Amino acid sequence: MLHTSDWHLGRLLYTRKRHAEFGQFLDWLVGVIAQQNIDAVLVAGDIFDTAVPSHEAQRLYYHFLYQVARSGCRHLVITAGNHDSPYLLEAPRELLRCLDVHVIGAITEHPENEVLLLRDTAGRVELIVCAVPYLRDRDIRVVEAGETPEEKQRYLVEGIRSHYQSIYQVAESKRDEVGQTVPIVVMGHLFTVGGQTQEGDGVRELYVGSLVHVATSLFPAGIDYLALGHLHLPQRVGESATKRYSGAPLAMSFAEAKQQKTICLVEFDSRTGVVETRVETIAVPHFQYLEQIRGDWDTIVARLTWLRSENVAAWLEIIYEGETLIADLRDQLEQKTAGSDLAILRIKNNRVTSQQLNSSDEQESLDDLGHEEVFNRCLEAHQVAAEQRPDLLAAYRDIDILVHEGV
Repeated sequence: MLHTSDWHLGRLLYTRKRHAEFGQFLDWLVGVIAQQNIDAVLVAGDIFDTAVPSHEAQRLYYHFLYQVARSGCRHLVITAGNHDSPYLLEAPRELLRCLDVHVIGAITEHPENEVLLLRDTAGRVELIVCAVPYLRDRDIRVVEAGETPEEKQRYLVEGIRSHYQSIYQVAESKRDEVGQTVPIVVMGHLFTVGGQTQEGDGVRELYVGSLVHVATSLFPAGIDYLALGHLHLPQRVGESATKRYSGAPLAMSFAEAKQQKTICLVEFDSRTGVVETRVETIAVPHFQYLEQIRGDWDTIVARLTWLRSENVAAWLEIIYEGETLIADLRDQLEQKTAGSDLAILRIKNNRVTSQQLNSSDEQESLDDLGHEEVFNRCLEAHQVAAEQRPDLLAAYRDIDILVHEGV
């Protein structure tokens, strides 16, 4: 089985389209499926970067489904993440089922709808998948009038726990009906306690107006593999070899440029009557070279000169940190890269920014501010009372995530 997640098809990098890069990754993934004789592929959410993906992003997705259907892989299971539109993913669900592609975009009234029995060529159940999509606040709890933030968080966690427990109970009963030792895999798209992120990786807090991170004890103890999505850094959950985030397969920002991306290869062996799970990671190639260059003028020029001499094709983010003020920094950098395969996607002049921060007559660049920082600046500009700001910020987070989800 292969476990992957967080493709974010259609994502831009500072306005630069990445369709070619996404296409190369998906073609590579199809090759791995064939080379490794993969029986099932699990994609744990955030297939697309937005709820309304571009036509090209959708074309890449459906072309991948077509290629997998022809590869000999028996099953493809896809769950929605917080970036995905459940309705868009599920629209062709009945048609895709004919290709052994199972899509779960949102929870339903009946837990058994999220439990998939995957069968081998002889019709025997070979894997049980609890295909849990991203659990939205409105899906798992009833809002109580006057509830405190602490109560809201407690109800959220309990709702998530209850849902996973009910799904797993269905899976266990299905395994009992089969009468064989069949592995049970649980999928999810959420943020676990202790999960590692990296600045600029695009990971968002999931639950509206809260900072809910779920403990690993929330998941049923008897599962044979936990396939999670949402965090872009490949990592184990609670140091467990069989509970993992596969991570995003492509760097979502220049902060991730040097990070080795992976997918997870999982093998189950139940011949002894007990499921043994073996996991290894497969390194994803770098399809587009990214580099962040930071330092003073001499450091930046030296690095650009070396990249040119080696004929490196790269997308660059340049952060100038020198003491000397260079007003025409962009023009000089463009001259240094002219005629090469180096493309500068972003330039940040920390020398100028430092002066601007100390001057009331200058405006900061939005690139230097997070979206919540912009909102906080608005509160300050309108002289909103300090005691009102926490509630307004919580309401802003609610609206921001609802808009992001396409609600």
